[in-house]
Amino acid sequence: MRSGTPARNILAWSAAAAVVALWTAPAPPTSGASTAGGKVNFLVILCDDLGYGDLACYGHPVIKTPNLDRLAREGMRLTDCYAAAPVCSPARAGMLTGRTPYRSGIYDWIPGNSPMHLQSGEVTVATLLKSAGYATCFVGKWHCNGRFNSPDQPQPDDHGFDYWFATQNNARPSHHNPTNFVRNGKAVGPLEGYSSTLIVEEAISWLAARDRDRPFCLFVWFHSPHEPIATAKEFVNQYPDARPLDRAVHHGNVTQMDHEVGRLLQTLDDANLRAGTFVLFTSDNGPETLNRYRGANRSYGSPGLLRGMKLHMYEGGIRVPGIIRWPGRTRAGQVCPQPVNGTDLLPTLCAISGSPLPSDRPIDGASILPIFEGRPIERKVPLYWQYDRAISEPKTAMRQGDWKILANAPPSQFELYNLSRDPGETTNLAAKQPQRLQAMAATLSRLYGEIKAEGPTWPVVEKPGQAKTE
Repeated sequence: MRSGTPARNILAWSAAAAVVALWTAPAPPTSGASTAGGKVNFLVILCDDLGYGDLACYGHPVIKTPNLDRLAREGMRLTDCYAAAPVCSPARAGMLTGRTPYRSGIYDWIPGNSPMHLQSGEVTVATLLKSAGYATCFVGKWHCNGRFNSPDQPQPDDHGFDYWFATQNNARPSHHNPTNFVRNGKAVGPLEGYSSTLIVEEAISWLAARDRDRPFCLFVWFHSPHEPIATAKEFVNQYPDARPLDRAVHHGNVTQMDHEVGRLLQTLDDANLRAGTFVLFTSDNGPETLNRYRGANRSYGSPGLLRGMKLHMYEGGIRVPGIIRWPGRTRAGQVCPQPVNGTDLLPTLCAISGSPLPSDRPIDGASILPIFEGRPIERKVPLYWQYDRAISEPKTAMRQGDWKILANAPPSQFELYNLSRDPGETTNLAAKQPQRLQAMAATLSRLYGEIKAEGPTWPVVEKPGQAKTE
């Protein structure tokens, strides 16, 4: 049995999956409700290190997530939702740019003071939506540069966000009473409360003060449940039987995040914004693999029945929860099995808003609008992942249809799985599918070479930052 998948939980996850499979068929192609200027609003909620199996609606037998469960009942639950990478900063860069993060040089998590950053030449979804008349706001964990809040590198406002309230990486010293938030270029100083609460309160305040003649794009990127974790007692106390105590702190942290998502969604309802708002909830990678902080509360996240966790190229490192609610386009309790990736965010929001895609660079993601009509996504570029520092032996992966190929870097040793029959990647079919393997290996190798040639080389820095862990 793999790490993070206790045997006693398998039946619970299987039962939950069976119940979910009975939910309704795809929604008909009705038009989505619009808002200011005839445009749809966007709310993009991202968690940090939330595993595929960490929500009740994805089969966790213990963790309580009533608000996200309700969001799934009201909208569409994605069974095959992926992050753009199995680690933090690259996954975020992929969401913002629609590009495989190695193209833009975001190769790994970014330490403080690192030269690695999302360069000014990259075009983000926020920049495109701002040009289309959207009010844009970012609150939470940025982690797309090393020199945070410095003129040396682009900051959230340089990448299209009118308003921002963010940290470079984790909330410090922990999720409780953080001291490292910056608001629109000015350090905020010590704050009282928990990071997920502070982030949502900032988002709610911005929604109340925004220009109501403009549609909005709001990114809410939680630190939860990334370690070191701190959780309010009222949520820890919901898990009195969890042992050790760190497990209760982790599970409570997910529940606390869920509570804050509920407050945010209620704010949309109270302001009559539900009908005109596209909501996406997802995670930046699989659950934490390592115990990085000695003496601090750690992660007890779960990949469900998937193989691997964060930092792995197997499904547990990149497949994550994904929930979409778009009234008029999603139907209550809908389940979608089509693969959706973090890089699809930019082309999808551009398609909904009528904003043209950048034409001067490769865009790896695709618009997912066809899934709302029960049709397959039309991809020009196969789903591709790369992480040269992966804990798993494979460092690259690609999915085409139900088939996934993995390889080292550069690709020379291959594994092949049929994910529809074997989502846990237990049976390597490379020897039994030589023709398929040859064709997919050729495509993977071509993509690897193309992307490697585009990615920049960063200066070598002896002391890249103060933080030695992500």
